[in-house]
Amino acid sequence: MSSTTARSTAATPAPDAPPSKGGAEPATRLERLSGQIQRRGALAVLVLVCVIASATSSTFPTWSNISSILGNNAFVWLLALAMTFVITTGGIDLSVGSLYALGGVLAARGAQTGTWLAILLPIAVCALWGTVQGLLVARAGMAPFIVTLAGLLGARGLLQALTDEGSTTYLIPQHSAFRNLGAGVWTPVLIVAALFGLGALLLTRTRFGATLTALGGNQNAAVLMGLPVARAKVLVYLLSGTLAGTAGALAGSRLGSGVTTIGVGYELTAIASVVIGGTLLTGGAGSIGGTVCGVLLLAVIHNLIDHYFSQYGSAFTDTVNGAFLAVVVLLQTLLSRARRLN
Repeated sequence: MSSTTARSTAATPAPDAPPSKGGAEPATRLERLSGQIQRRGALAVLVLVCVIASATSSTFPTWSNISSILGNNAFVWLLALAMTFVITTGGIDLSVGSLYALGGVLAARGAQTGTWLAILLPIAVCALWGTVQGLLVARAGMAPFIVTLAGLLGARGLLQALTDEGSTTYLIPQHSAFRNLGAGVWTPVLIVAALFGLGALLLTRTRFGATLTALGGNQNAAVLMGLPVARAKVLVYLLSGTLAGTAGALAGSRLGSGVTTIGVGYELTAIASVVIGGTLLTGGAGSIGGTVCGVLLLAVIHNLIDHYFSQYGSAFTDTVNGAFLAVVVLLQTLLSRARRLN
């Protein structure tokens, strides 16, 4: 065979070879669609619910109702911010609700001495608590679920010890400047908005955030890449404890006392908000913006439940939380399975 014939034969494509572009398009289209559903689904549902609620209720779009939704729930949303970072790594933190209550009691006790102690005491104690949990997870290799479950029980025990089994209530003095941090609507909203903004920058614009995402995606690969996996785990639980303590302190300033009964089940609400917002429960993908949509969506739904179904109490609210979480996790599972098949 001549060299000209060989070149002609090599240059002619096989008649049964499919175009590479056509074969890649369906998978790419599916990935884009599933990504949009994961990232924008909570926002779309939030807008839809608000439109329907505004059209069917004259009281929903009023400023008094909106201020109630924002001001009364703002500090609790910091638990969802903390949970976003933890779940992005593939971990979980069940202690945030107890640390939230503990932070409020420590803040009220510290406020009897001074404003700065009311701020620093709960943050320092809860940050230390989170650091110990992070060390147990990262260095001792213990499961996050077990470690933070023990942290939940331990923080509640410390809370009971500080308040003589709940019989002692620490009141924040009326003249204390610490009360101003939780007063009104705009102060809590602006504080929480600033912390969410910093959290978004930390997760998306820093090496620490990239390490958390890589850790949640594949821990072994993150180790092989030379990323500081152990340090990142410790820091993420430290951050979670710090935010929970901060939220509790600010809530104490709003309530004017250290309430021992708050925070029960808040860790589950935080998890639901984060997952509904599009953060994968298995880790490897986190969205601060999605968490904002998730917490707002649950807050709006709870507000509507209180308005229309108040006779059913908190049981109906918990049912809705569970239903939303189940649907979102199922949807995430189906989308992930579809991407793998294609």
